[in-house]
Amino acid sequence: MTVMMPQRHRATAKKPMWIIVLLCMVCIVLIGAYVFPPRRFSNCYLSASSVCAPFKDWLPSMGRRERTDEEIISSVVIRDILSMPMPMPKNPKIALMFLTPGSLPFEKLWEKFLQGHEGRYSIYVHASREKPVHTSSLFAGRDIHSDAVVWGLISMVDAEKRLLANALEDVDNQVFILLSDSCVPLHSFDYVYNYLMGTNVSFIDCFKDPGPHGSGRYSIEMYPEIDERDFRKGAQWFAVTRRHALMILADSLYYKKFKLYCKPAEGRNCIADEHYLPTLFNMVDPGGISNWSVTHVDWSEGKWHPRSYSADDVTYDLLKNITVCFMDT
Repeated sequence: MTVMMPQRHRATAKKPMWIIVLLCMVCIVLIGAYVFPPRRFSNCYLSASSVCAPFKDWLPSMGRRERTDEEIISSVVIRDILSMPMPMPKNPKIALMFLTPGSLPFEKLWEKFLQGHEGRYSIYVHASREKPVHTSSLFAGRDIHSDAVVWGLISMVDAEKRLLANALEDVDNQVFILLSDSCVPLHSFDYVYNYLMGTNVSFIDCFKDPGPHGSGRYSIEMYPEIDERDFRKGAQWFAVTRRHALMILADSLYYKKFKLYCKPAEGRNCIADEHYLPTLFNMVDPGGISNWSVTHVDWSEGKWHPRSYSADDVTYDLLKNITVCFMDT
């Protein structure tokens, strides 16, 4: 008995050493994965996203990364745009920017909405497929140079920037509203005008979606300029201030990342117009946006496109419910 005791102590003393060695090996593997991350995470879609989250999300910070020349240029330009005073317009206007395949079916309705408010609005029409035939004199001559637009591609963002550039030429335009050919006004012109002019934030839908159609669309090639934790989603339709419109046109760094790595039916099926602006504003001016849009969009059907209303669907109760919803917001 007395002979075996020292051997038992020695065997017991060895166990913590093996545990320490094992933990060290695990740490080395994790640090190696952090320093040399895999280029793609395609296997992650077979398991829970929490399992495949990049190690950098929970490992201690390894020190501040040196920014590239493009990042420094972008941060300086955006910082100065956000801080510089905007010119005081003599006649503040809202810019109605229509992104449409061709003709606008509701021109007469918009004409009635705008009647009596001349000088308080501007109209711009980007027709991506065919030259529109206008039924209202208010829309005649308001077409801008347009180009083809493909759903989901960066060409949708290009069309938005083209509209913004044309609308920014008028120094009186202070709020820039993106509209589709199927949009109709739900309030009076005075209500819309006062509501938008009375705030200093932009109305951009922006939220974090941890699912496959949200963060699952993020591509590691966007790193390090765009981190997965900064990737956001939102409906395309926006109403932005003049300052933010200028910022959108000035950005090239983040735009280039989306142009190269956010495409439909390629790996993560990324839709550029649903992610570019929400991600951009979340990174550079999160406090300057509302995180919701003033345009009603119904995604309740869970399809690739929002619900389309037929003539039978459009009732007084439907319009009242939508209007009340936005008044409460």
